[in-house]
Amino acid sequence: MPEFLPFAGIRYDAARLARSAGPSAGIGAVAAPPYDVIDADDRAVLEAADPHNAVHLILPREARGRDCYRVAADALASWEAEGVLAADPDPRFYLYAMDFEDENGRPRQTRGVIGALGLPAAPGTGTVMPHERTSPKAKSDRLALLRATRANLDPIWCLSLASGLTDLLQPDPGAPLAECVDTEGVRHRLRALDGDAARIAAAVGATPLMIADGHHRFETACAYRDQRADAGEDDPGASRIMAFVVELSEEELCVRAIHRLLRGVSGIDLRATLAPLFEVVGTGFNTPGGVELLRARMASTGGLGLVERGRLALLSPRADALAAALGGVEPQLRAVDAAVFEAVIRPRLPAAAEVAYRSDAQGVGGLVEKGDAEAAVLLRPVTVPQIRAAAFAGVRMPQKTTFFHPKPRTGMVFRRFDG
Repeated sequence: MPEFLPFAGIRYDAARLARSAGPSAGIGAVAAPPYDVIDADDRAVLEAADPHNAVHLILPREARGRDCYRVAADALASWEAEGVLAADPDPRFYLYAMDFEDENGRPRQTRGVIGALGLPAAPGTGTVMPHERTSPKAKSDRLALLRATRANLDPIWCLSLASGLTDLLQPDPGAPLAECVDTEGVRHRLRALDGDAARIAAAVGATPLMIADGHHRFETACAYRDQRADAGEDDPGASRIMAFVVELSEEELCVRAIHRLLRGVSGIDLRATLAPLFEVVGTGFNTPGGVELLRARMASTGGLGLVERGRLALLSPRADALAAALGGVEPQLRAVDAAVFEAVIRPRLPAAAEVAYRSDAQGVGGLVEKGDAEAAVLLRPVTVPQIRAAAFAGVRMPQKTTFFHPKPRTGMVFRRFDG
């Protein structure tokens, strides 16, 4: 079963931040979203927010003849030397909570525990199970950063298949160790869990864990651990990864869809191409209101959405045709829209067509309307029961199936391998 241990985190010194950037400064000025959701504009804003913003670590730039990974390692070391970052005196677990509103305006909260998770013998085996396939390019980038910094700069997100973990997460009294509100209005809080660490470790270790977010970083950590072992290095710090563990329940999780933007499809009639497998029903113009109405119809009918410049359509599956086309897909995935797209729609697009991914339907509609993409397919979010069924069957979902919202902020706590 998973081994999950406390660790002595490295955190921003709030008093030091206030002295250098003014009394109103706080963790919000130095925290950042996860690296893989930061676009070029976001990156520039974060870099300008504070010279110690975590984006300088997770998305560093080359400087003065040093590659970007060395820049990140040097920054981490210098921030510790300057006192911008300080290590907690003793190992502990950390409660991480996010308060937010879901897409329907309903107040929600996600709570979990951050600790050091032991890596299995090989990715995809044993006690930690990936649930999506990955691409090699992102892994090579993260491996270079891990080698240089020897630190976990942001936690992977894991789901516990056992019930009862949330009830154990009772924070110590007093103010949070770190707290901020992000640009989407999500309140992030980090608190100490200095109580019964043994019970928390036992609860996390009761069943295998499933990776919700951070597949690339997890596989990168396993690769780095193996490289160190092959080199004859005894490196206990590299045998673990910082992980945010949340109970797999609908109360704790908010899952959004990841839609498919299409480029290189201007030469085909998408409606005619998809008609043998879907009943294509026009739903109006490609406007923000039109996109919301389309999403509502998708939810009520079980269909997908087609976005083209100036117009929208509902794709209602033709049951017999779709069942035949999905014959080679694992039973647990046949009702997952990402698997339907990959197995049924993608093969009918031109070989040169490119697929990009975005989680907000309104943004997708806008990109198509202004010509940044030629079309898009809107998907419904995967459900928690679908995630659970795939996990217990050991089945991986297609790449970019789930978007867990909101995302923990990078910079609330770091983990050094040599601490």
